[in-house]
Amino acid sequence: MTRFFLFLLFSVSWAPLVQAQMARPELPKLEVSVNRIEIDGQKMYEVDATGTVSTPLPRVWKTLTNYERMADFVPDMESCKVLSRNGNEVVIEQFGVARFLFMTRAIHLIVRATEQPMSSIDIALVSGDMKHYESHWELIPVPETGGTKVVYSGRLMPNFYVPGILGAKMVRGDIERMMGAVLARLERRDDAR
Repeated sequence: MTRFFLFLLFSVSWAPLVQAQMARPELPKLEVSVNRIEIDGQKMYEVDATGTVSTPLPRVWKTLTNYERMADFVPDMESCKVLSRNGNEVVIEQFGVARFLFMTRAIHLIVRATEQPMSSIDIALVSGDMKHYESHWELIPVPETGGTKVVYSGRLMPNFYVPGILGAKMVRGDIERMMGAVLARLERRDDAR
């Protein structure tokens, strides 16, 4: 009889929690793909990453376009500074570190971000430690959850040696760390400023 009451008490107290979790749609996990491609005889990496956060689109936009705060949460980015802003175009200077096994290499980039408010950010290399760098951030509202799907794609070619066989794995690891950190920051409830 005692066992029955314990079972009943357990079932009644946990039922609302289980129902709430079942009713809430699951957010997709981070998906990342990296391919080594050749364009005009140049080998480069093509990357795609997608994740979904429960954060509303306006807050996601505000966080992603607050470039001067990027170094606070993007791994291996040491600083990020807005050099100029003209309408929807922003020129940004970034300093960071590339890591490979036991070696590190300082990276300096100046990029141009072209913003399409609440929708996308296109980033193109102006100068720096890459032969080629372009990326595209796309933000898609998720009405069912009130959240946002964050899609990142890009093509990059460092101007320093990256081993062919290990290169895609290294780039994939970097993209997973970067996107994981970005998505974690976007999920933070205390980042409304």
